[in-house]
Amino acid sequence: MCEPKNFYVWLLEFIGLLGLLAFILWLALRPKPPSYSIDFVSIPQSSDQNGTIIYNLEIENPNKESSISYDDITVSFLYGQDQVAQSTIGSFRQRAGKSNSMFQSTNANGRALKPLVNAISNATAELKAALKTRFRYKTWGIKSKFHGVNLQGTLPIGPGGKLSGKKKKYPIKSPSKKTTRFKIKH
Repeated sequence: MCEPKNFYVWLLEFIGLLGLLAFILWLALRPKPPSYSIDFVSIPQSSDQNGTIIYNLEIENPNKESSISYDDITVSFLYGQDQVAQSTIGSFRQRAGKSNSMFQSTNANGRALKPLVNAISNATAELKAALKTRFRYKTWGIKSKFHGVNLQGTLPIGPGGKLSGKKKKYPIKSPSKKTTRFKIKH
């Protein structure tokens, strides 16, 4: 003959089931971070003291249910340890599942640009890109806390002052522990 279950055992099973359901929902609705890449860079090789760097930054939101609100985005370009240029993209909101492409032009520091232009004219040069911002998700009307981003990437620049290589997009990612950190001057 079966004995009826104790009320406390039933309550414990119910709470465990609710916890498991909450965990599965959390896993399903947890937003993915946005991805950043640069798909165009042009450095006009002129004899001017100050030049410009033209670039295109693409930001992709992989989330289907979450929009993203960005604070100002600071993009810096470095050659060696010298900051060649820095630009700021104003705050904006990116809808769920969308991709934004931002074509920007920024003035370059002439003193830091000259060695870069010399290296480009001799062969290819490596330009480092650093990106810094804060963003937050909005899922079903609920805003998350702010998430800080400090990313970097390497861009091969060919003899024409444009991106060289076979890739169409160069990702800007979190720095690995093996690479050196870039200093971004504000």
